[in-house]
Amino acid sequence: MRRSRFLLFVVLAVVAIAVLFMFDRWKGETQETKEAVNSFEIIDEAYEIIKERGVYPVEGKLLIEGALRGMTDVIGDPYSTYLTKDEAAAHKESLASERVGIGAELTRSNGKFIIVAPVKSSPADKAGLRPYDEIVRIDGEGLAEDSLQDVVKRIRGKEGTAVSMTIYRPDLNKHLELSVVREKMAVTTVTGSVIEEKERKVGYISITTFGEETAKEWGVVTNDLLDKGAEALVIDVRGNPGGYLLSVGNILGSILAEDTIYAFLQDVDGSLEPLTAGPSENVEYDEKLKKIPLVLLQDKGSASASEMLSGAIKDLQRGYIAGTESFGKGTVQETIHLTNGGNVKLSTAKWLTPNEKWIHGKGVGTDIEVQQDGLFDEHIRLVTMEYKEGSFADDIGYAQRLLKGLGYSVDRDDGYFDDITANAVEKFRKDAKVEKGNEMDRIFFATLKDQVEVFRKDRENDNQLQMALDYILHVVEEK
Repeated sequence: MRRSRFLLFVVLAVVAIAVLFMFDRWKGETQETKEAVNSFEIIDEAYEIIKERGVYPVEGKLLIEGALRGMTDVIGDPYSTYLTKDEAAAHKESLASERVGIGAELTRSNGKFIIVAPVKSSPADKAGLRPYDEIVRIDGEGLAEDSLQDVVKRIRGKEGTAVSMTIYRPDLNKHLELSVVREKMAVTTVTGSVIEEKERKVGYISITTFGEETAKEWGVVTNDLLDKGAEALVIDVRGNPGGYLLSVGNILGSILAEDTIYAFLQDVDGSLEPLTAGPSENVEYDEKLKKIPLVLLQDKGSASASEMLSGAIKDLQRGYIAGTESFGKGTVQETIHLTNGGNVKLSTAKWLTPNEKWIHGKGVGTDIEVQQDGLFDEHIRLVTMEYKEGSFADDIGYAQRLLKGLGYSVDRDDGYFDDITANAVEKFRKDAKVEKGNEMDRIFFATLKDQVEVFRKDRENDNQLQMALDYILHVVEEK
């Protein structure tokens, strides 16, 4: 009898403990739910206070977008962000194979919106836009309060529609009225050419970004280069910020054996998913392309998808990496659409090289380290201001750096226009056979820009390309 009572007591005790445990758990879950509800109530409360009592009026839509942006900002990841509807559309367009516009590069200089150059045969070119044209009005409205992004947005529009512009042309010292019809223009991300040196042919391929049609363009370009007898390839991804990982996978599928692991994706739990090279879509030269000697050119501007390409080539010893260490972006972002038309771009995975290295914050190292000439690192821009000896400005420092790079005697680049700088300007103008003088005016800056662009186009001045060519030719000769 006593034993039965004891067993009953034990059972009741266990049941009581279980009930208490479940109650505590329910209580905790209820508390978490309550806290979550209270958090959203606080957001609503702040929204109403700002709308009703704020001395600075603000649209409710902007407050919501500010809250959304704040959520992604607090993550502390520069690649996780909120994009408004317009920003999401612009981001998608940046990787699209076609864009609607007028085909002109635009910059802002000293508060003016200046045409850098129209694309050849583009609507802007056909309508008569020229370098240094200043845009004064768009569709009859001024630009006083506009940012560069605002102006670009106003110029863009639907295919087949026209945008009217009032421009000021300095050469004529007059205003002109132009109408430009917007068109769809193909965006080319892969270009190639054959470089002949030492009686050998090397295919040079430049990939500017990894967009929707990049893999297809790669197939066309590589077929053409191999048709022309290319014995090796130099792949240039310098300044390539990345793009679609699928494009990289398709390109790697053409130069690696099928089923080769070229990277891993690591999720939030640490699980690894291998990414493998699929069957080559470049059937014509399938076998040759998988064996052809390669050198990949990269620099600090090569990031993300570019690094997946270089990391695979390096780890799998499929080729050689030349230039400088890459940027170091080892995360993958997923774009999630929201009901307001915007997007949340969120880092949802890490990517690792075939040897399971995470290059984030480190970059992909090189096999052949080569520093580039300083003139290739300088951002070339249009300058509309005029400067004389004794002036001080950032534009002057910019000109001093370019003059020094072109071999002129300049001993400073701090932006102070001294007598030595004046002598260099005078000599440059004389050598370039433009109007004499020692002043920095529009003609001087335009001529300086042209001279630097000529310097850059001469591959003999490209230290990194020359080293890559020398190395790959050595490899070809040894085979």
